[in-house]
Amino acid sequence: MPHIDLHSDEPGLLGLLRFRPETGRLLSELAEVLLRGPSALTAGERELIAAHVSALNGCHFCSSAHGACAAIQLPEGMALVDQVRADASSAPVTPKLRALLAIASAVQHGGHNVSVAHVTEARLAGATDLEIHDTVLIAAAFCMYNRYVDGLDTIAPEDPAFYAVGAQLLVTFGYLAMSPPPGPGT
Repeated sequence: MPHIDLHSDEPGLLGLLRFRPETGRLLSELAEVLLRGPSALTAGERELIAAHVSALNGCHFCSSAHGACAAIQLPEGMALVDQVRADASSAPVTPKLRALLAIASAVQHGGHNVSVAHVTEARLAGATDLEIHDTVLIAAAFCMYNRYVDGLDTIAPEDPAFYAVGAQLLVTFGYLAMSPPPGPGT
C-alpha cells in the first residue's frame, strides 16, 4: 500500500507519473533520452545498466521492469539479465560492458566511488567518453527513480508476465507514451 493516496492503482512509477504529471513528463523525457535516444550503447545495454543498478538498490519494480526491457532487446534474453543482476563481474558480457557495469555499480554506492581505475579500464575496453558519461547518468538517474518508487512504497507486482507486457509496450512505444499528458497550464 503506497504511503500516499496516488489516486491510481497503477504500480511503481506509473502511478507516480500520473499523480504529478508535471514532474512525470520530465522523468519520462529523461528516461526516453537515456534509454532510447541516440547512443553507441544499444538500448538493451542501457536497459541492462538500469536493471543492474535497480537490483543493487533492491528496487523490485524497476529491476523487473528494466530487466524485462533489456531481455527483449538483447539476444541472450533474460538469462543474461539474471546473470548480470546476480554478479555483473562474471556475467558473459563484453569487456566494455563489464567495465561500464562496474562504473554503474560504483555510482550506485556513491559518485565519489567512481575511480580513475574504473574509467581507465572502461577506456581500455573501448568505451568512449560519451558511453562513460551516459553510464554514470543512467546509474545516477536510476538511483533517483528507485528511491522515488520505493520511498513512496508503490505497488510492485511479483508476476514476471506483468513486466514482460510492460516491456513490450515500452520497447514499441517508448517512455513518453507512458507519461500522462500535460495538465492545464503546463
